[in-house]
Amino acid sequence: MQVGMLTAPMGQENLNTVVEFAGAAGFDALEVTVGSAHCDIMGDFDAAAFKGAIEDAGLSISSLAAYRNITAGDEGERAANQAVVEKALDVCAQIGVGVLCTLAGQPPAGMSKEDCIRDVAAPFYKELCPKAADKGIKIAMENWFATNIQHFGQWDMIVELVDCDNFGFNYDPSHLVWQEIDHLEGVERYAARIFHTHAKDVEITAHRKAYVGNQDLSWWRYVIPGFGEIDWGVYCARLRKNGYNGVLSIEHEDSALGREEGFVLGLDYLRQFADGS
Repeated sequence: MQVGMLTAPMGQENLNTVVEFAGAAGFDALEVTVGSAHCDIMGDFDAAAFKGAIEDAGLSISSLAAYRNITAGDEGERAANQAVVEKALDVCAQIGVGVLCTLAGQPPAGMSKEDCIRDVAAPFYKELCPKAADKGIKIAMENWFATNIQHFGQWDMIVELVDCDNFGFNYDPSHLVWQEIDHLEGVERYAARIFHTHAKDVEITAHRKAYVGNQDLSWWRYVIPGFGEIDWGVYCARLRKNGYNGVLSIEHEDSALGREEGFVLGLDYLRQFADGS
Protein backbone atom coordinates (compact mmCIF):
# COMPACT_ATOMS: atom_id res chain seq x y z
CA MET A 1 0.00 0.00 0.00
CA GLN A 2 0.95 3.64 -0.44
CA VAL A 3 0.16 6.71 1.64
CA GLY A 4 -1.27 9.75 -0.08
CA MET A 5 -3.07 12.97 0.82
CA LEU A 6 -6.17 14.79 -0.28
CA THR A 7 -5.00 18.27 -1.26
CA ALA A 8 -8.20 20.10 -0.19
CA PRO A 9 -6.66 21.82 2.89
CA MET A 10 -4.09 23.35 0.52
CA GLY A 11 -6.76 24.52 -1.90
CA GLN A 12 -5.46 28.10 -2.05
CA GLU A 13 -1.85 27.04 -2.67
CA ASN A 14 -0.23 26.78 -6.08
CA LEU A 15 0.89 23.45 -7.46
CA ASN A 16 4.57 23.98 -6.68
CA THR A 17 3.82 24.59 -3.00
CA VAL A 18 1.69 21.45 -2.78
CA VAL A 19 4.14 19.12 -4.49
CA GLU A 20 7.16 20.54 -2.64
CA PHE A 21 5.50 19.83 0.69
CA ALA A 22 4.20 16.38 -0.26
CA GLY A 23 7.47 15.30 -1.84
CA ALA A 24 9.63 16.52 1.04
CA ALA A 25 7.32 14.93 3.61
CA GLY A 26 7.63 11.56 1.89
CA PHE A 27 4.13 11.02 0.52
CA ASP A 28 3.64 8.60 -2.34
CA ALA A 29 0.58 10.09 -4.03
CA LEU A 30 -1.85 12.98 -4.25
CA GLU A 31 -5.63 12.92 -4.38
CA VAL A 32 -5.97 16.26 -6.13
CA THR A 33 -8.98 18.48 -5.49
CA VAL A 34 -10.31 19.99 -8.72
CA GLY A 35 -11.32 23.63 -8.54
CA SER A 36 -8.40 24.37 -6.22
CA ALA A 37 -5.74 26.92 -7.05
CA HIS A 38 -3.43 24.06 -8.02
CA CYS A 39 -5.98 22.25 -10.22
CA ASP A 40 -8.34 24.77 -11.82
CA ILE A 41 -9.63 22.48 -14.55
CA MET A 42 -12.36 24.92 -15.61
CA GLY A 43 -9.80 27.67 -16.17
CA ASP A 44 -6.54 27.88 -18.10
CA PHE A 45 -5.37 24.37 -17.26
CA ASP A 46 -2.24 22.79 -18.73
CA ALA A 47 -2.70 19.05 -18.18
CA ALA A 48 0.79 18.10 -19.33
CA ALA A 49 2.51 20.63 -17.07
CA PHE A 50 0.29 19.61 -14.15
CA LYS A 51 1.16 15.94 -14.52
CA GLY A 52 4.83 16.68 -15.07
CA ALA A 53 5.19 18.79 -11.94
CA ILE A 54 3.72 16.05 -9.77
CA GLU A 55 5.79 13.28 -11.30
CA ASP A 56 8.98 15.38 -11.11
CA ALA A 57 8.45 15.55 -7.34
CA GLY A 58 8.43 11.73 -7.19
CA LEU A 59 4.68 11.57 -6.65
CA SER A 60 1.82 9.86 -8.42
CA ILE A 61 -1.83 10.93 -8.70
CA SER A 62 -4.14 8.47 -6.97
CA SER A 63 -7.25 10.28 -8.18
CA LEU A 64 -8.81 13.57 -9.10
CA ALA A 65 -11.41 14.64 -6.53
CA ALA A 66 -14.53 16.36 -7.85
CA TYR A 67 -16.60 16.61 -4.68
CA ARG A 68 -19.55 18.53 -6.07
CA ASN A 69 -23.25 18.34 -5.25
CA ILE A 70 -24.49 16.74 -8.46
CA THR A 71 -28.09 16.66 -7.14
CA ALA A 72 -28.40 20.31 -6.01
CA GLY A 73 -31.97 21.61 -5.90
CA ASP A 74 -31.17 24.67 -7.99
CA GLU A 75 -31.03 23.52 -11.61
CA GLY A 76 -28.26 25.94 -12.57
CA GLU A 77 -26.10 24.89 -9.65
CA ARG A 78 -26.76 21.23 -10.39
CA ALA A 79 -25.80 21.63 -14.05
CA ALA A 80 -22.62 23.52 -13.14
CA ASN A 81 -21.58 20.88 -10.61
CA GLN A 82 -22.25 18.06 -13.03
CA ALA A 83 -20.21 19.87 -15.67
CA VAL A 84 -17.21 19.98 -13.30
CA VAL A 85 -17.44 16.22 -12.74
CA GLU A 86 -17.69 15.61 -16.48
CA LYS A 87 -14.70 17.87 -17.14
CA ALA A 88 -12.74 16.10 -14.40
CA LEU A 89 -13.38 12.82 -16.17
CA ASP A 90 -11.87 14.24 -19.36
CA VAL A 91 -8.83 15.48 -17.44
CA CYS A 92 -8.36 12.05 -15.83
CA ALA A 93 -8.18 10.61 -19.33
CA GLN A 94 -5.70 13.28 -20.48
CA ILE A 95 -3.25 12.64 -17.63
CA GLY A 96 -3.73 8.89 -17.26
CA VAL A 97 -5.48 8.82 -13.88
CA GLY A 98 -7.66 5.77 -13.37
CA VAL A 99 -9.95 6.95 -10.55
CA LEU A 100 -12.28 9.94 -10.30
CA CYS A 101 -13.55 10.57 -6.77
CA THR A 102 -16.99 12.12 -6.50
CA LEU A 103 -20.07 12.40 -4.29
CA ALA A 104 -23.56 10.93 -4.58
CA GLY A 105 -25.07 14.37 -4.10
CA GLN A 106 -27.21 15.73 -1.30
CA PRO A 107 -31.01 15.60 -1.32
CA PRO A 108 -32.74 18.93 -1.99
CA ALA A 109 -35.29 20.17 0.53
CA GLY A 110 -38.42 18.06 0.46
CA MET A 111 -36.80 15.07 -1.25
CA SER A 112 -35.73 11.87 0.49
CA LYS A 113 -32.31 10.40 -0.16
CA GLU A 114 -33.89 7.39 -1.83
CA ASP A 115 -35.97 9.54 -4.18
CA CYS A 116 -32.91 11.67 -4.96
CA ILE A 117 -30.91 8.56 -5.81
CA ARG A 118 -33.66 7.23 -8.04
CA ASP A 119 -34.55 10.45 -9.84
CA VAL A 120 -31.28 12.41 -10.03
CA ALA A 121 -28.06 10.75 -8.86
CA ALA A 122 -28.43 7.32 -10.46
CA PRO A 123 -29.49 8.68 -13.88
CA PHE A 124 -26.47 11.01 -13.91
CA TYR A 125 -24.02 8.24 -13.08
CA LYS A 126 -25.73 5.73 -15.34
CA GLU A 127 -24.91 8.06 -18.21
CA LEU A 128 -21.42 9.00 -16.98
CA CYS A 129 -20.07 5.56 -16.08
CA PRO A 130 -20.06 4.05 -19.59
CA LYS A 131 -18.12 7.11 -20.79
CA ALA A 132 -15.68 6.58 -17.94
CA ALA A 133 -15.38 2.87 -18.73
CA ASP A 134 -14.49 3.71 -22.33
CA LYS A 135 -11.59 5.78 -20.95
CA GLY A 136 -10.53 3.08 -18.47
CA ILE A 137 -11.60 5.18 -15.46
CA LYS A 138 -13.47 4.16 -12.31
CA ILE A 139 -15.94 6.42 -10.50
CA ALA A 140 -15.53 6.35 -6.70
CA MET A 141 -18.12 8.07 -4.48
CA GLU A 142 -17.04 9.08 -1.00
CA ASN A 143 -19.55 7.76 1.56
CA TRP A 144 -19.99 11.09 3.36
CA PHE A 145 -22.99 10.65 5.64
CA ALA A 146 -24.60 13.94 4.55
CA THR A 147 -24.94 12.69 0.99
CA ASN A 148 -27.44 10.28 -0.50
CA ILE A 149 -25.37 7.22 0.50
CA GLN A 150 -25.52 7.47 4.29
CA HIS A 151 -25.97 3.73 4.93
CA PHE A 152 -25.50 0.41 3.14
CA GLY A 153 -29.12 0.22 1.99
CA GLN A 154 -28.61 3.42 0.00
CA TRP A 155 -25.25 2.17 -1.26
CA ASP A 156 -26.95 -0.96 -2.57
CA MET A 157 -29.71 1.07 -4.16
CA ILE A 158 -27.49 3.38 -6.19
CA VAL A 159 -25.15 0.55 -7.25
CA GLU A 160 -28.09 -1.53 -8.48
CA LEU A 161 -29.65 1.35 -10.39
CA VAL A 162 -26.43 2.47 -12.09
CA ASP A 163 -25.41 -1.14 -12.80
CA CYS A 164 -21.85 -0.50 -14.04
CA ASP A 165 -18.77 -2.42 -12.92
CA ASN A 166 -16.63 0.75 -12.80
CA PHE A 167 -18.99 2.45 -10.33
CA GLY A 168 -18.07 2.20 -6.66
CA PHE A 169 -16.63 3.92 -3.63
CA ASN A 170 -13.91 6.06 -2.18
CA TYR A 171 -14.30 4.17 1.09
CA ASP A 172 -14.09 6.35 4.20
CA PRO A 173 -14.31 4.29 7.40
CA SER A 174 -14.60 7.32 9.69
CA HIS A 175 -18.17 8.13 8.61
CA LEU A 176 -19.27 4.58 9.28
CA VAL A 177 -17.63 4.22 12.70
CA TRP A 178 -19.48 7.04 14.45
CA GLN A 179 -22.74 5.90 12.82
CA GLU A 180 -22.09 2.47 14.37
CA ILE A 181 -22.04 0.80 10.95
CA ASP A 182 -19.51 -2.02 10.68
CA HIS A 183 -16.71 -0.55 8.56
CA LEU A 184 -14.86 -3.86 8.39
CA GLU A 185 -17.88 -5.84 7.21
CA GLY A 186 -18.36 -3.12 4.60
CA VAL A 187 -14.90 -3.80 3.19
CA GLU A 188 -15.95 -7.39 2.54
CA ARG A 189 -19.42 -6.48 1.28
CA TYR A 190 -18.16 -3.94 -1.28
CA ALA A 191 -14.74 -5.43 -1.97
CA ALA A 192 -15.16 -5.34 -5.75
CA ARG A 193 -16.22 -1.68 -5.66
CA ILE A 194 -13.62 -0.10 -3.37
CA PHE A 195 -11.50 1.89 -5.82
CA HIS A 196 -9.91 4.34 -3.37
CA THR A 197 -9.92 4.89 0.39
CA HIS A 198 -9.73 7.89 2.66
CA ALA A 199 -7.51 7.63 5.70
CA LYS A 200 -9.48 9.60 8.26
CA ASP A 201 -10.19 8.63 11.86
CA VAL A 202 -12.88 9.67 14.34
CA GLU A 203 -12.68 10.47 18.04
CA ILE A 204 -15.79 9.58 20.05
CA THR A 205 -16.28 11.27 23.42
CA ALA A 206 -18.48 8.86 25.35
CA HIS A 207 -19.27 11.14 28.28
CA ARG A 208 -20.38 13.90 25.91
CA LYS A 209 -22.63 11.47 24.05
CA ALA A 210 -24.13 10.32 27.35
CA TYR A 211 -24.91 13.95 28.18
CA VAL A 212 -26.36 15.22 24.87
CA GLY A 213 -27.62 11.98 23.28
CA ASN A 214 -26.82 10.57 19.87
CA GLN A 215 -28.94 13.12 17.94
CA ASP A 216 -26.58 15.95 18.91
CA LEU A 217 -23.46 15.51 16.79
CA SER A 218 -21.05 17.22 19.18
CA TRP A 219 -19.84 13.91 20.68
CA TRP A 220 -17.56 12.98 17.80
CA ARG A 221 -15.01 14.69 15.59
CA TYR A 222 -12.78 13.70 12.70
CA VAL A 223 -9.10 13.20 13.52
CA ILE A 224 -5.88 12.14 11.86
CA PRO A 225 -5.29 8.35 11.69
CA GLY A 226 -3.85 7.08 14.95
CA PHE A 227 -5.73 9.60 17.10
CA GLY A 228 -9.15 7.96 17.05
CA GLU A 229 -11.17 4.78 17.24
CA ILE A 230 -10.07 2.89 14.13
CA ASP A 231 -7.57 0.04 14.34
CA TRP A 232 -5.65 0.82 11.17
CA GLY A 233 -3.68 -2.40 11.22
CA VAL A 234 -6.90 -4.41 11.16
CA TYR A 235 -8.47 -2.11 8.57
CA CYS A 236 -5.48 -2.33 6.22
CA ALA A 237 -5.34 -6.10 6.65
CA ARG A 238 -9.03 -6.36 5.78
CA LEU A 239 -8.51 -4.20 2.70
CA ARG A 240 -5.61 -6.36 1.52
CA LYS A 241 -7.49 -9.59 2.19
CA ASN A 242 -10.32 -8.34 0.02
CA GLY A 243 -8.18 -7.20 -2.88
CA TYR A 244 -7.37 -3.53 -2.20
CA ASN A 245 -3.68 -2.70 -2.05
CA GLY A 246 -3.79 0.90 -3.26
CA VAL A 247 -3.42 4.33 -1.69
CA LEU A 248 -4.46 5.33 1.83
CA SER A 249 -5.33 8.96 1.17
CA ILE A 250 -5.21 11.13 4.30
CA GLU A 251 -8.18 13.49 4.52
CA HIS A 252 -7.14 16.10 7.08
CA GLU A 253 -10.13 17.48 9.00
CA ASP A 254 -8.55 17.40 12.45
CA SER A 255 -9.14 20.79 14.12
CA ALA A 256 -6.58 20.06 16.84
CA LEU A 257 -3.64 19.88 14.45
CA GLY A 258 -2.07 22.30 12.03
CA ARG A 259 -2.27 21.63 8.30
CA GLU A 260 1.23 20.35 7.62
CA GLU A 261 1.55 18.92 11.14
CA GLY A 262 -1.52 16.73 10.73
CA PHE A 263 -0.48 15.41 7.36
CA VAL A 264 3.01 14.50 8.60
CA LEU A 265 1.74 12.81 11.76
CA GLY A 266 -0.76 10.80 9.74
CA LEU A 267 1.89 9.79 7.23
CA ASP A 268 4.32 8.70 9.95
CA TYR A 269 1.61 6.62 11.64
CA LEU A 270 0.31 4.93 8.48
CA ARG A 271 3.79 4.03 7.23
CA GLN A 272 3.83 1.02 9.55
CA PHE A 273 0.93 -0.49 7.56
CA ALA A 274 2.07 0.56 4.09
CA ASP A 275 5.09 -0.64 2.16
CA GLY A 276 5.09 2.05 -0.52
CA SER A 277 4.62 -0.46 -3.34
